[in-house]
Amino acid sequence: MEVEGWAARLVLHFGRAGEKTVFRHVRHSGPLQVQRPFYPEGSSVCHVYVLHPPGGVVGGDSLEISVLAVGGSHALITTPAAGKYYRSSGAYATVRQEISVKSGATLEWLPQEAIFYNGARLRASTRIELEENARFVGWEVVCLGLPASGHGFEHGDCRQGFEVWRCGEPLLLEVGRFIGGSEPLTAHWGMAGRTVAGCLVSTVRDSEITDRIRERVSAELEDGEIFTATMVSDLLVCRYLGRHGYRAMRLFASAWDILRPCLCSRVACAPRIWRT
Repeated sequence: MEVEGWAARLVLHFGRAGEKTVFRHVRHSGPLQVQRPFYPEGSSVCHVYVLHPPGGVVGGDSLEISVLAVGGSHALITTPAAGKYYRSSGAYATVRQEISVKSGATLEWLPQEAIFYNGARLRASTRIELEENARFVGWEVVCLGLPASGHGFEHGDCRQGFEVWRCGEPLLLEVGRFIGGSEPLTAHWGMAGRTVAGCLVSTVRDSEITDRIRERVSAELEDGEIFTATMVSDLLVCRYLGRHGYRAMRLFASAWDILRPCLCSRVACAPRIWRT
């Protein structure tokens, strides 16, 4: 049976007006929107919070986000809370995110973690297109179930694609599929019972920065957590496996704190919404 859910679309365009990063165009339909931009670092960096008023995604929902940064603009995009993908009776939810960063622009894509509830069914994709001299840092964190509340991920099917391209050439192509109760979630060659996975990528390609990130995050790791930082193609890639979404966010924030000055000559300025 076909299930009709929310259909939502959000289009964000960032440009430059003098020394200020501004919205050139903002369009939305359905329950995806941005209230207003924030400038905690001054007018040259625009912070934006993507809002999804229903508070969660269910089977049959379709969400599309399109982001374009041009002309020396600098945008930081985050979310006010974790994304929640609820149990479905059969229909898949779909999420498509397309990000384009033109030459000379800087984009920071820093959403809070996504929680896949037991029984969730999802097809999600994120594609980042970079021009030459475009600067980017972004992460995605997935949490399977709510184990602290006694709710695991025994049922469900969530597929997640993550791609980074530069000038039409692929730099990173990944597809993850999380099937509730499947062997890869528990086997030692898979997630080994860990319920949180995350990936951070950045156009910062510097062996000294990579070493500094490894050293700092290694000192912050707790038992059972795994963190790596490597250079792949033209990207710095960090990965996390653990059991708590807030821990993945904290460790990625530590890595961001180190790499951001190299990315855009600015110290890390955490969005205020992260502290509420």
